[in-house]
Amino acid sequence: MSAAGVGSAFGPRPGVRYIVGLCIGANLVAAVVVSGMAAVILAHSGIRTVLLVASAGYLMFLALRIALSGTKVAFIEAARAPGIWGGVTLQIINPKAYAVNAAFFTGFAFWPDSLITETALKFLIINVIWIPIHFLWLYAGVVLHRLDLPEKIQFRINIAMALSMLAVVALAALAPK
Repeated sequence: MSAAGVGSAFGPRPGVRYIVGLCIGANLVAAVVVSGMAAVILAHSGIRTVLLVASAGYLMFLALRIALSGTKVAFIEAARAPGIWGGVTLQIINPKAYAVNAAFFTGFAFWPDSLITETALKFLIINVIWIPIHFLWLYAGVVLHRLDLPEKIQFRINIAMALSMLAVVALAALAPK
């Protein structure tokens, strides 16, 4: 959704730079998960709780900002486009990225003769899926900006986005630990 926000607010070129950063960050997170560093850090229940509270609080803050932003579609609000570093940073602090990568890289084995081959193929698979989806989000944001929707529709989109973010917070809070 953040790629759509960058596309809507700043256009396709800054959006591409942002997606490059997201991709770099996503692969860094995957490398942290594969290396086992994430397991070591998240093995401590206090650290997990702090990360859950911080991420839930941040998502609730964003949902509130979006819901109260009035009648202009408000995926994001910034003075300038986030760029590559913004994308990298967002992925590094994104708790969903760690959970998805942990499930993907450790949840099933399909190449039992070579962990290295399997891991390389999983990196390829996740990027083949992930990259086009983010470019579709970018395209959706650019198109949404060009539509110049009536204020009433933009307000409804903001409320739907805020409720979606709150649903993510609820799912994270209610997930088994």
